[in-house]
Amino acid sequence: MAGKNTKGRRKRLKKGRSLAARADRFDLYQRSVQGPESDIEIFGAIFRDLRGREPRKLREDFCGTGFLSTTWAGSDPRRTAVGIDLDGPTLDWGRRHNVEPAGTDVASRIRLLEADVRDARGPRADIVCALNFSFCVFKQRDELRRYFEVAHDRLVRDGLFFTEIYGGSEAVVAIAEERKEDGFRVIWDQEIYNPITHETICHLHFKFRDGSRLDRAFTYDWRLWGVPEIREIMAEAGFASSRVYWDVVDEDGEGTGEYRATESEENQETWLVYVVGIK
Repeated sequence: MAGKNTKGRRKRLKKGRSLAARADRFDLYQRSVQGPESDIEIFGAIFRDLRGREPRKLREDFCGTGFLSTTWAGSDPRRTAVGIDLDGPTLDWGRRHNVEPAGTDVASRIRLLEADVRDARGPRADIVCALNFSFCVFKQRDELRRYFEVAHDRLVRDGLFFTEIYGGSEAVVAIAEERKEDGFRVIWDQEIYNPITHETICHLHFKFRDGSRLDRAFTYDWRLWGVPEIREIMAEAGFASSRVYWDVVDEDGEGTGEYRATESEENQETWLVYVVGIK
């Protein structure tokens, strides 16, 4: 009996030492999904092109861990950021792992607020953004228009609203895509797509070199909005106009991270765009 218990204990210890068991899902998300430096560079270039000045104040809706807000404030001592999110524990993680390590000066220019993005809390900003398709949680047109109205209201007179959406022939099928990151693999799993409602359920899984996995680390229940719908609803919400910035692909069909303003493109298996609302 003692030998059996010892064997079981060793199994539990072995399981506890797996890379998946020790992994931090927020850290994995930031490393595999987000690229705040690139976003900030694109925001700045588009803002300077359209407004002729430097943006200073950012409002990051659906901010999660506030990674973008922290990077924004750290990129220029004149910049401030407000992040809005409903999930308190996620915000707490961001304060501990992003805001506080950035130092007192940067931290003093960041506010992370636990609130609904439709509550119109926080000061007006040069840029309001809703990245990583986060606004797709609003599945009804009235819900999305209400959110866009708040985004419009929270902008200064010449502000810009940045949203991000994906599409393409592979965006509307059940498919799983795996790619390698530093020390792990990330799997984007489109489990369900309903062509009648455009509702989709997707997951992020992580796989590690010891064979362990962190399945469904994040799950998303969205309506996959089309670019024309987004632009129409922006207009209904009060935006004077909008522009589409297309992620240019290389010879292998991979995104380059370079975006161009466009009104006509050939469809691809996957594509990514910023849709920018101009106040």
